[in-house]
Amino acid sequence: MPGTEPRFHVVTLLCSTDFKRRSDTNTWSYLDGGRPLTKEEQAIIDTATHADLRETRAQMARYQEYLRTKSAARETLHRFLAPFMDRLMLKTLSEAVKIMTEDDRAELDRLLADVADPIRPFTPYAF
Repeated sequence: MPGTEPRFHVVTLLCSTDFKRRSDTNTWSYLDGGRPLTKEEQAIIDTATHADLRETRAQMARYQEYLRTKSAARETLHRFLAPFMDRLMLKTLSEAVKIMTEDDRAELDRLLADVADPIRPFTPYAF
């Protein structure tokens, strides 16, 4: 049945679009700074199905959750380390790692990666 599966190229285009119509081109723009969509790209978006739109909403929701996680990473890391730092008083992070369980170290690695990795521009997940 046509339109029941999301089309990757349409979802990618939808996820990259700022939905403010430009008066000079009568198209929407990209989120990357206002570059207008081509007439062909606008025509592709105009063919979006319910499945494409559902997948776009899901992709955007995942991206918003990703941004929330990234913005909270430093505070989350601080809250996670606080009990270890309290127990160690003025000792270093390497000392804290020595008393962590394997699960604690895995969580620390995950949190450090969230703090260290720069925020990526939105890229939809592969289907």
